Parts: sequence; structure tokens; C-alpha cells
Amino acid sequence: MAVLTADQEASVRTQFAPGAGQAAESKPVAAEGKVELPPTLSVKELAEYLDVKTVDIIKELMKNGVMANINQQIDFDTAAIVADSFGVQASPMAMDAAIAEQVVGEGEGTQVKLTTRSELFSNDGEAPENLKPRPPVVTVMGHVDHGKTSLLDAVRQTKVAAGEAGGITQSIGAYVVEEKGRRIVFLDTPGHEAFTAMRARGAQVTDLAVLVVAADDGVMPQTVEAISHAKAAQVPIVVAINKIDKDGANPDRVKQGLSEQGLVPEDWGGQTVMVPVSAKQKTGISEMLEMILLVADLQDLKANPAKLAAGTVIDAHLEKGRGPVATVLVQNGTLRVGDNVVVGHIFGKVRALLDDRGRKMKEAGPATPAVVTGLPDVPTAGDIFQVVSSEKVARTIAGQRAEQYRVATLAQTRRVTLADLSAQVGKGAVKDLNLVLKADSNGSVEALKGSLLKIQDPQVQIKIVFEGVGPVTESDILLAAVSNALVIAFNVKSDALAQKAAEREKVDIRSYDVVYNVTNDIERAIKGLYEPTFVQVWEGRADVLTPIKIPKLGIIAGSRVQDGKITSGSTAKVLRDNKLIHEGQIAGLKRFKDDVREVVAGLECGIRVDGYQDFQEGDVIESYQVKQA
Repeated sequence: MAVLTADQEASVRTQFAPGAGQAAESKPVAAEGKVELPPTLSVKELAEYLDVKTVDIIKELMKNGVMANINQQIDFDTAAIVADSFGVQASPMAMDAAIAEQVVGEGEGTQVKLTTRSELFSNDGEAPENLKPRPPVVTVMGHVDHGKTSLLDAVRQTKVAAGEAGGITQSIGAYVVEEKGRRIVFLDTPGHEAFTAMRARGAQVTDLAVLVVAADDGVMPQTVEAISHAKAAQVPIVVAINKIDKDGANPDRVKQGLSEQGLVPEDWGGQTVMVPVSAKQKTGISEMLEMILLVADLQDLKANPAKLAAGTVIDAHLEKGRGPVATVLVQNGTLRVGDNVVVGHIFGKVRALLDDRGRKMKEAGPATPAVVTGLPDVPTAGDIFQVVSSEKVARTIAGQRAEQYRVATLAQTRRVTLADLSAQVGKGAVKDLNLVLKADSNGSVEALKGSLLKIQDPQVQIKIVFEGVGPVTESDILLAAVSNALVIAFNVKSDALAQKAAEREKVDIRSYDVVYNVTNDIERAIKGLYEPTFVQVWEGRADVLTPIKIPKLGIIAGSRVQDGKITSGSTAKVLRDNKLIHEGQIAGLKRFKDDVREVVAGLECGIRVDGYQDFQEGDVIESYQVKQA
């Protein structure tokens, strides 16, 4: 969809503007010499933020070599320079504020104003009589073999809303169950990775996490990961101790293991609710649901069903015969057939609503999952959707967001690095340094953690958001991305998926083999003394199929690229049985008889490594580039 021009956007906005005075009130005007600004804004909007005349903004821009009219869009850096000339310190508006907007008023008084995502779903300022209790939204997490799917199936089979015949007709990623006349919404996600991937997009849909732990197995690495992800999301945890029917089941051992992770059961004097269940025998299900409702009641979950609907996309796909189909969770207000809806930079009209059993609905209230058709394109899971008053308003918001998303994506993709940290500390801009620790043994983790937490600084506090044993995984990278954390890899490698995720999410992985080097780098960064170093950035992996003898060149590796890409000029590590046997520059790549610059995953090629010819079938070639950290 094409982005509106500045003049077109101004024309549409004029139709809904209540007047210059009222428009100015919809922006947070600079107070005490400080103001938050979005990634992009018009000259007129900047004048409103700074509470100065538009002509003065234009004059200041001209002084800086920028020729602009009243509707010209300018970026944050330019706006910050102008603000500084008026004695106002500008800071970037929180990302959720820059991309969520709502409609205020009706008819001639209608206006579009910026709001934060938190405000969009917040009840602040609502009259108490407008707020109604809503069901809790629950995500189930845990170790891969501990029975998450079995438990969800048991809940579905025994607690689907009373009086409804037939089974679940479709998988939409969310469904509703009933316990003693009260509804609970379960998000059917494949695990904590999906849970955190949605959080990485700014979506916070879960009120409570159910952690499934097998009574015959105890706390496992993925259990610890799930706990870290739930804690990072700041949601309460209810533990379901599953498989109590099996021989060797020992709930007390599970409780002991969870206590070591900071989840102390209520019967041991802690605050974590733990319920014994058997998904196989369908026992303890009602007790677990009652505990979920009890924990939810402590949160006093309420929403205003009379507002224009807003919520989050849970899943979306293209369906033959129906076009783009999205599963959404309504979080505030009520979604109705015929509503004009904006999702990211997509806008459309709700053509049909279906519930989690495939039946048509006329409306969906707060904490209700619904399948929506009528959008012109497939949205992304985690996107915020909201209902607006008219198609014109939807078109305006969608057009503006298209540009904002482009700018915001560039701004968001850069995560914290030690070099950045050192620079930011000098400006007083950093308060917390989040770390994900992965090491080769529990002893190494404890030694590393103890040394890092001893580092004291009045400006920066070190927080360990996750610690674990084993190679760095994709899950670790997702958690680091959401928490804006550094990943410390001590005597361990990063697997291929983790390397690709780190490159995609711009997460900094620091590899060490000496504890002193870790603490030294962190300490120097916190004190603003860190000097950038050079790190290896993973690029791709190829499996050697057979050695090939080439006249005048010698032996090259006939290979197939499995992940990423192999680039001529990069550095290669030749591995045999996971042991490094040679490291050198990739001196050339061949596809058939042609020399090529790079070869991507799925293709075969010949790889020539400088200084090495003793290739064997089964060898692995990993390529990387050295870049400044």
C-alpha cells in the first residue's frame, strides 16, 4: 500500500481536526525543558510539541540547511536539533507510543492523536462503573517431554464451555474453557520461544503462565528457560506438577528444584501455587483451573467493553477461498462485524467473526479470541490491532504507520553492545546492564555469576536475566533481544540457529574462556573506558561431500551449504568430529566451472581454503567475518 504524501495526509487530517487549539492539546507539550518525540513528525506537529509558532520552526530549519513547509516530515535527529535551539531537550518517544494511535471524539470534533500501547490497553482514567471483570489469558510453558500438549488436550476435552456439543473444529491458536461458570482463555503456543517472539514485537497478551513440570523427571533446562521468560514478562506463574500417576513420581523433588530457581511453593512458605495433575488420567484439572482463577483474581483483571476494540494478533495466514485470516485476542473494548480496523500498516473492514469453535459471532468482547476475515493482507503475529471510527481515519493512520515502521525498525534493530554501553554510560543514559550467561558447566556459571555480581557501580546495575549450561541457542537470543541483553558465552559455542537469530536480532554474543576477561570487559564498559574489540560474526556452514582435485589449484572441498551463506574472502574453520583442525581464509568459491562471490544455503559448490587441502567427507566448514564489536 502506498504511503500518503504529506499534502494528502494533511488534507485527511483537516477533515477530522477540531481546530488548531484542540489539536495542540492532543500532543504532550514540552514541559520543564524536556519533551519526547516520535521517530518522524511534521513541522506543524513539532511546533505543537515545543509550543512555539510554526514559522519559527521553519526559520530554524532553514538555518540548518533544511527547506521545509508546514506539512514536511522530519526525522527525530533533525527535530532534536531544532528543539535544542529553543532550549528544549528532546528524547525518543517509547516505541509503543510512536506506532499506536486512537480516535477521540465524533463528527466535527473527531481527531487522531498519538497514544502509547500501554495507554491503549490501560484502564487509567476510566470511570469505575465502565470497567467490567474479564477472563484471564493463560500461556502454558515447560520442558518438551513434560506433557504441555497432553495437559492442554485434557483441559480441552474436559472443560470446553458447558452445554456445547462436538469437539474443537479448528486450531486457531487460542480457545476458551469454563470452570464453575467462569471463562479462561488459553493461548495454544508451541512454547516459551513463541511466547517471547511475540513479546519481541511489543505484544504483552498473557496475564498468567502455567509451568508444566513432570513429577518423574523434575526441573530440566527448558524448565529453567521457561521460568526466565515468564519472569522477564513479569507475569505470575502457576506450576502444574504433571504425571503424578507414573512410577517414580516425586512431587517434593520437583518442588525442591523449583525452589532453587526462586519458585517456592505455598506449602513450603513461599508464594508460588503448585498443583499436582495427571493429564493422562485427567485428574487435578479442575483444581488447576481454580488456582488459575484465584491468582487471576489477585490481579483484578478488568476492561471497558464499551470502548473501540483494541488487541493483539495471535496468528495469521492466507486461506484458500477466504483470503487473509487473522486470529486476534481482544484486550479492550468490543470488536464487531463491520468495524474499521487498523493492524500495523494494514487497514480493512471486519467482514466476519468466528469463535474458537468455528461459529459465527456478531461481536467479541474483552479477553475473547476471534478469527477475523476482511483484511487485505496477512498481518504479523504480535501486531496490535485497533478499531477506528471510519475508513478515512484508518487510511490516515495506516499510511503514517508505514513510514513510522520503516524508521522505527531501523532504530529498534540495534541492541546494546559493550562499545555502545561504554559510550552511553558516559552520557548517563544506562541504568541496567542485562546479561544472558551460558557456560560449559554449572561450576563455571556460578563462578561467572558470582564475579559479575560483585561489580559495583553507582550508575549501572548488572542483572542476570538467564543463566544456563550448554551452547547458546535461538531461545537464548530471543530472550536477549526482548530484554536488550548481552549474551556471554563461556567455553561454549553458538549453534547455527542461534547465530542466524543473533544476526537477525542484532544481539551481541561475547565469547570468553577466562573469567577475568569477562569481568574486565564489563567493568571497563561500565566505567566508560571500554575500547572496541573485534569479534567473529558467524556467516554460514557447509558440509564437505567429497574432496575434488583441480589442476593448478590442488584439492578443494566439494560441499553443500546447509545454513546461511559462504562468502569468498571470509575466514573458514574446518571442523572434523566437532574439533577445529584448520582455520584460514576462503581463497575461492566455484559453482560448476565458474568463480562466484558467495553461495547460499541449499546449493553445492567448491570451497578453496588458504593453506589447507586435506579435506575428508563429513568435514564441516564454518565461515565468519571479523567485525568491530
